[in-house]
Amino acid sequence: MMAKPLIVSIPHNLGQAEAMRRLQGGMTSLKSQFGDKVASINETWSGNRMDFHVGAMGQNVSGQLEVMQDQVRVEVQLPWILAMVAEKAKTFIQRQGTLMLEKK
Repeated sequence: MMAKPLIVSIPHNLGQAEAMRRLQGGMTSLKSQFGDKVASINETWSGNRMDFHVGAMGQNVSGQLEVMQDQVRVEVQLPWILAMVAEKAKTFIQRQGTLMLEKK
């Protein structure tokens, strides 16, 4: 049973191409930063959209992000057990996304 998707918008002023470049590098740093907590991170880019699957704490989380000219829209399907912490997840996604976009 899946909960409703968690949707996060992360504003930026980098333009689409630069935001995509920074996010593509950012997933690699997430893997190294949270490698002890995350069993797997898989990402597939198609144009300005990335589909991802993360295995963590015995749960599988999937979603996609869409990079636009002035924002990144992240949509995550949380298993019902993680939906209980959706607000914390939303804050975490916004913080990590902003950090990835700020890095040169």
